[in-house]
Amino acid sequence: MEQMKITIIETSDLHGHVFPHAYSNNEPKRYGMAFIANYLKTLRKQEDNVLVIDNGDNFQGTPLTLHYVKKLQHLANPIVLLFNELNYDATVIGNHEFNYGQNLLQKAIQESSFPWLSCNIVKKGTNEPAFGTPYIVKRFHDLKIVVLGATTHYIPYWEDPFHIKGLQFLDAFQSIKAWVKKIRDIENPDLFIVAYHGGIECDLTTGKPTEEQTGENQAYQIAKKIKGIDILLTGHQHRLVSGRVNGVAIIQPGANGRAVGKITVEFRKDNGKWRMVDIKPVIDDIEKYGGDKEILKMVQLYEEETQDWLDQPIGQVEGDMRIKDPFFVRAKEHPFIEFVNRVQMEAANAPISCTALFSNEAKGFGKEITVRDVVANYIYPNTLKVIELTGLDIKNALERSASYFTVENGELKVHPSFIEPKPQHFNYDMWEGIDYVLDIQKPVGERVTKLEHNGVPLNFKKKYDVVMNNYRASGGGEYTMFKGKKVIKEIQVDMVELMIQYILSRRVIQSTCNHNWKVIW
Repeated sequence: MEQMKITIIETSDLHGHVFPHAYSNNEPKRYGMAFIANYLKTLRKQEDNVLVIDNGDNFQGTPLTLHYVKKLQHLANPIVLLFNELNYDATVIGNHEFNYGQNLLQKAIQESSFPWLSCNIVKKGTNEPAFGTPYIVKRFHDLKIVVLGATTHYIPYWEDPFHIKGLQFLDAFQSIKAWVKKIRDIENPDLFIVAYHGGIECDLTTGKPTEEQTGENQAYQIAKKIKGIDILLTGHQHRLVSGRVNGVAIIQPGANGRAVGKITVEFRKDNGKWRMVDIKPVIDDIEKYGGDKEILKMVQLYEEETQDWLDQPIGQVEGDMRIKDPFFVRAKEHPFIEFVNRVQMEAANAPISCTALFSNEAKGFGKEITVRDVVANYIYPNTLKVIELTGLDIKNALERSASYFTVENGELKVHPSFIEPKPQHFNYDMWEGIDYVLDIQKPVGERVTKLEHNGVPLNFKKKYDVVMNNYRASGGGEYTMFKGKKVIKEIQVDMVELMIQYILSRRVIQSTCNHNWKVIW
């Protein structure tokens, strides 16, 4: 009796992590594309039938990819170069692929020797795919596999409208449902894979919601309610998940190239038809494989120019702007956060500003400031918007931020909802231009006990101009009170550049903290 084994490998949310070191200090790390390369080369020596799918979010996240966008776009996209070399079978369009506009995405697609997938991103007013193709067919001898791609349709809630102009993001669940039926009728595959750049919104075992059901993540619903899917590759949430729902194998391999998703499927041929007899989804740790030096040689030029750029000195700090503990930065005002808010306020000429500490790896600034320090602390390609908010909107936003904290046995802690199922420390904002107090002993929704502007209590009906990053201005992070507000001004220069310009114009930055807010418990 004829048998066959297929191995499906998923990478997802690589976010530009190629070289095995941290750009903040060049200390070694044991993950990234160099390790994935070694893993894939080893696997292909051991297995005959290997299918490699990337699930999106590749272009944004490290100084390597940021410097490419700023200085080296005349060269090939470094991530695409590596995917080509490693013989990826396909990649899905992720939400961060739009961060630098459609031209960069189109260029990457043209440079790729593999297809880009997404069935639900269409040209506005049509059903015509805007990029790539909805699905591919792969054959291993006479065994037929279909891979259908889809992307979270929540992108318009975060992305700069200019970057997605002319596009329509159809509901991912509905699109997948329609395409699965159509493809089953046309192709009649032996194995049906959906690669969805979106996450899992419910517990795989109990089916209970693990987050607010906004439609951003629909993987559980897809597996539970759409017939005809055998494997569901997920991403977007940066989680490590493997399991099954309704007979569908589901996997999510984390982020930054720390692990891969591996699904092995065994088939047996009965009466001339391949039938699946076993399927095993697991998370594979890649650390033990080591980094592949040959693959890094292909992008060494990009790396060298990135390192030169990062080492450029731009200014000095008078005082102390180092971050020693990110939790206490959020619990008690810190000079680095005040600095970021003041950059925003000056760039936008706005009286009020809010920002977050985006990463728990942020170190702030030492005595000397280089470009490396800026990009290590401000890791997203955000631009700025000034939006018009009422005093009540501001109060509600502060209440959303105050839900970041909880008190356990008299000790201030991060609320579990900001840690699981995905860390969301970047969704806690700190404000400048207003004076406020958050009392964490009080119930959520009643924690703002002081809120003033220029020494006067905020008028809940009065309108105020507030500057913030474009992600937050769109309502991202469950700041629904910002969604659809009047945009007064847009600053189309990303924050890394604005911060560099701010420092260069002064050369010496004062480490100041006016203590306009505090958290009590």
